[in-house]
Amino acid sequence: MRLFRRLATAAFAAAITLASLGASAHAILVDSSPKASGSVPAGKLALTLKYNSKIDQGRSKLVLSGPGHNDTTLQVSVDASKPNELDSVAELKPGSYVIHWQALALDGHITRGDLPFTVTAATP
Repeated sequence: MRLFRRLATAAFAAAITLASLGASAHAILVDSSPKASGSVPAGKLALTLKYNSKIDQGRSKLVLSGPGHNDTTLQVSVDASKPNELDSVAELKPGSYVIHWQALALDGHITRGDLPFTVTAATP
């Protein structure tokens, strides 16, 4: 009976520890296109932000701040085959831009960040 209690206590402690580890997870940006502080040519641009975990694409957000500090909320593509990505498309003119992102991880934690980049004149 004592052994059973010890095993049950150990199993309970392990379950609590694992639950708390999972609850502290956040969606961390691991890759992007365009790259942070990178340059891309003007025109239609596919934007992709990749995270270290699955995210809620429908409730995550991308806001593009461009020249003149005009903010535009971008439409995020919902794609079940890419559960750790936020994808969008924008037509961009030369200038400095920042993508302000907000990712909602499936565990309920929200992370935010900024991704600055530059758009250069398109080459003929």
